[in-house]
Amino acid sequence: MQIRDRIKELRRVRAGDLVPNPQNWRTHPDAQRDALRGVLAEIGYADALLARELPDGRLELIDGHLRAETTPDVHVPVLVLDVDENEAKKILLTHDPLAALAKADLGQVEELVASCEFHHPQVEEMIEQLQKDLSRADENFDNLADRPEVEIPESFQVVIECGSEEEQQSIYERMRKEGYRCRVLTL
Repeated sequence: MQIRDRIKELRRVRAGDLVPNPQNWRTHPDAQRDALRGVLAEIGYADALLARELPDGRLELIDGHLRAETTPDVHVPVLVLDVDENEAKKILLTHDPLAALAKADLGQVEELVASCEFHHPQVEEMIEQLQKDLSRADENFDNLADRPEVEIPESFQVVIECGSEEEQQSIYERMRKEGYRCRVLTL
């Protein structure tokens, strides 16, 4: 498989000059905003924002909207990608979910937490929440193995696709009159 390098260059750009992507689907709750401010205060920028160059020369964000919004007057590292609008949409849609597919090694997390000291309460809260979430997830997987297998009885059903809600209602009433157990399903 041939893998293309889509990074054209690394630029330092004033964050407020970056154009937010109008199709950015991520929202940022206050807890995330507070934790980001804490991480930036303790560590600073340790990752680049992603952007593509628009025909007029401006840079449109693909990833890093919250960082740009949080530090509008700071010159931030931006990886300028050689992608068109459609490819940018694909990155926008898959970048964060792909990272979210990673699994966690609870032991490694605990070792990291024990070896790090944070000074901002928002970052400490984020790390505590991470530990709670990982412990809860670990417990849930352990409990799955203990659960008895559920026997699901055979069931024979028919799904009828209708052209309208009125047709659906008519068929439902007819089947009920004929003695069938029916449910209305709208997708």
